[in-house]
Amino acid sequence: MAYVLFLNTYALITIMTYETVVGLEIHAQLKTRSKMFCPCANDPMAPPPNSNVCPICLGHPGTLPVPNAEAIAKVMMVGLALGAQVATTSKFDRKHYFYPDLPKGYQISQYDAPLCTGGTLALPGLKRVINLRRIHIEEDTGRLTHDISTGASLIDFNRAGVPLMELVTEPDFRSAQEASAGAEELQKLFRYLGVADADMEKGQLRVEANISVRPEGSQEFGVKVEVKNLNSFRGVRDAIAYEVARHIKCLEKGQKIVQETRGWDPQKGVTLSQRGKEEASDYRYFAEPDIPPFNIPAMPSAKPGLLPSVAELKSRLPELPWERREFLNLNLGLALKDAEFFVIEKEVGDFLALVVETWRDLEQSEQARLAKKAADLLATFLQGWLKDNPKALKDTPLTPKMWADFTEAALGGSISNVGGQKLFAILIKQGGRPSEIIEREGLKQVSDESALASIIQAVLAKNQKVAKEYQAGKTPVLQFLVGQVMAATQGKASPQVAAELLKKALGG
Repeated sequence: MAYVLFLNTYALITIMTYETVVGLEIHAQLKTRSKMFCPCANDPMAPPPNSNVCPICLGHPGTLPVPNAEAIAKVMMVGLALGAQVATTSKFDRKHYFYPDLPKGYQISQYDAPLCTGGTLALPGLKRVINLRRIHIEEDTGRLTHDISTGASLIDFNRAGVPLMELVTEPDFRSAQEASAGAEELQKLFRYLGVADADMEKGQLRVEANISVRPEGSQEFGVKVEVKNLNSFRGVRDAIAYEVARHIKCLEKGQKIVQETRGWDPQKGVTLSQRGKEEASDYRYFAEPDIPPFNIPAMPSAKPGLLPSVAELKSRLPELPWERREFLNLNLGLALKDAEFFVIEKEVGDFLALVVETWRDLEQSEQARLAKKAADLLATFLQGWLKDNPKALKDTPLTPKMWADFTEAALGGSISNVGGQKLFAILIKQGGRPSEIIEREGLKQVSDESALASIIQAVLAKNQKVAKEYQAGKTPVLQFLVGQVMAATQGKASPQVAAELLKKALGG
């Protein structure tokens, strides 16, 4: 939108506003047993450097690459989950460029016949759908390490040849926040499908952003700049925001934006020019002569080949992140922000599903009531525990049946919040039957009015000033008195019952 200001001199000044246009290229190392074209183990972090290599991934003359069928199938799974069209015939191509970390002097990739084309990605909570351009497979490069103290650059080829999936979106993102949200949603998808661990800190997921701006309302794209190898979601947001501001500043000064590749410096919070942006012609693509084109079957065959059929892969698709989010929101009544914990922490979401399964014979309304309480309690207790404990939930003694019993005890008023914390600490460390632990540890909540009556009187006698403040209309002090009752009962009193008895004793 352009705003026009009328000045006293009748001069017109147009203030231009700009639209952000971003497309992403997502690179994810695939979780396979071996590398993309050789039998070396797919373990790029294996010590020591250059130990997990062979003549094929080092590009020695006379060696022949053999494609990894497992990696190809995993890329197809991603495409199917995103509604992409899986190719009936595909092939590999040579992409030429010369870097120290590329042993052959070219990369085996895909150019004009990618495994998947099209598809969409919905942005959670934003009611926006991003179109996808393609998903293809290639081999990763080695890893360069630069020693600032000596000025030397070291190369580790353990990563060379690791299967790498590249997902390219259309330039449909309209803000840095949208781009980051899209990358996060894809990370969740890769993990749900089991195709990649996608840990950005380990370099298993890298994001490249193609960024431009244009006058709002314009249909023409501006000059784009590519920012390479963003290795955190914060980096994605900050780098895009910086580039957008830089582009607008250049345009407002009448300066020309150069199409180039830039790098992100998170310490300084700036992007730095690296080189001019390459076009497809610069890479001199041509069909990989050592790997013939291959067919992808649509349906299972009586004589199955190395690749599973599209129909078979569709049948293997698990619950997807957006499906879990929708189920938790619509079926269990969790707010989207609360449901996200169980989407991000997939293991906890799987655990919750098993807890809900224990109530499968109950009426739907009662099942939903229990399930929501189970989810609330898991979120309350596990978020802090997961931060402080490196081991997985499956490695603890806690079982879904224990949590179902814990939930029923909490809903039935058998334990207070304090008692619940003590019960959780025992269950996560050593397990057991919640009902027996509650009795053994004396955690049962006191809800009997006669049992609390004398404690209420003692608390009021000890806090007469606060009691008078409440009677004078300062009602928030009631929570202080409830806290005193809880302390006197070592957290066993029902806070709701204590509050009602206090009100009654204080005359309402």
